[in-house]
Amino acid sequence: MPKVTVRYWAAAKAAAGVAEEPYEAVTLAEALDGARERHPGELERVLRRCSFLVDGDPVGTRGHETVRLADGGTVEVLPPFAGG
Repeated sequence: MPKVTVRYWAAAKAAAGVAEEPYEAVTLAEALDGARERHPGELERVLRRCSFLVDGDPVGTRGHETVRLADGGTVEVLPPFAGG
């Protein structure tokens, strides 16, 4: 199973209480399910508004269950940012 680092930014970081943490997951959906289980409550609400980068590439509108993760990869969790 791939081991990835999930990095939280802004409101996601505040909700998770950590800047980053490791997960074992095959898909983005599995990694996010793990984050929801590890940090129930506010993080789940924040994740609904986030966009995601996987190894620097935007996920966009792709289904999270179709986004495969690579061993040693990184998932960036990006809440909406104000300003330009």
